[in-house]
Amino acid sequence: MDPSLLKERKAFLDRAKAQPVVEKRKKGKDVSDEKPSKRPKSSSSSRPKNESSSTPFDYKSSSGSSQYKFAILAKVVKYMKSRHLNGDTHPLTIDEILDETNQLDVGTKIKHWLITEALNNNPKIRVLENGQKYAFKPKFDIRDKTSLMKLLKNHDLHGLGGVMKEDVEESLPNAEKSLKSLGEHIITIVRPNDKKEILFYNDKYCRYKIDEEFQKMWRGVSVDGLDDKKIEEYLEKQGISSMQDVGLKKVSQIKRKKGGGKRKTFKKHNEHLDGVLEDYSEVVK
Repeated sequence: MDPSLLKERKAFLDRAKAQPVVEKRKKGKDVSDEKPSKRPKSSSSSRPKNESSSTPFDYKSSSGSSQYKFAILAKVVKYMKSRHLNGDTHPLTIDEILDETNQLDVGTKIKHWLITEALNNNPKIRVLENGQKYAFKPKFDIRDKTSLMKLLKNHDLHGLGGVMKEDVEESLPNAEKSLKSLGEHIITIVRPNDKKEILFYNDKYCRYKIDEEFQKMWRGVSVDGLDDKKIEEYLEKQGISSMQDVGLKKVSQIKRKKGGGKRKTFKKHNEHLDGVLEDYSEVVK
């Protein structure tokens, strides 16, 4: 290469190195205008979320939830009912109940709630010994078939109608066995609207043979949507008078008349001396 060109190139590089260079800086943004950048979610933070959604909720860890409290109450009532139907009618303390239902790990708040509110206000629990013990409270106080017959007779005698079979099964231990042994002494009717069975006392002195034709006529009469007034009008058109005024009449109280505005007359004394007596009240002293 030409030595003159090499010399010029070297001189050019020396001048370029000697010349100062100023770096142009970018304009800085105001810190207040900068929006906080969203941090990317790490895989570690998303993992517990996925794990919590997949695992079922532990009600025992969330002791303050109402759902957990009522689950404990439902278990207690169910156990008290089952032991009553098994013939264990003696009352238990709250600690004995929680022990037999395997719920000794409940907190003090829930235990206090059971003692002060839940068990005291539950219609299926009877509170005994000043709130110290509890027992199941059935619909009817019946313990054998004899007391069941007495209950049905009492309902029939006082016109209270029948007794629901499910209430008897809830109150009487071995209810099915007692119902089978009573046999013809009980009439079972299925209610058409909800298909529930109703038990009635079958009085042997009231067993009358009714003609089938009359039964068909009786069952064929529809009174749906008719009130007492319309039924009464229909009977009158057929020449049948309905009973009226069969109840006790209320005696209307007689209102006493208040005395008039007459003033009482007072008797004047010394009327015979009228004109004789003189008034000296206006005499000038």
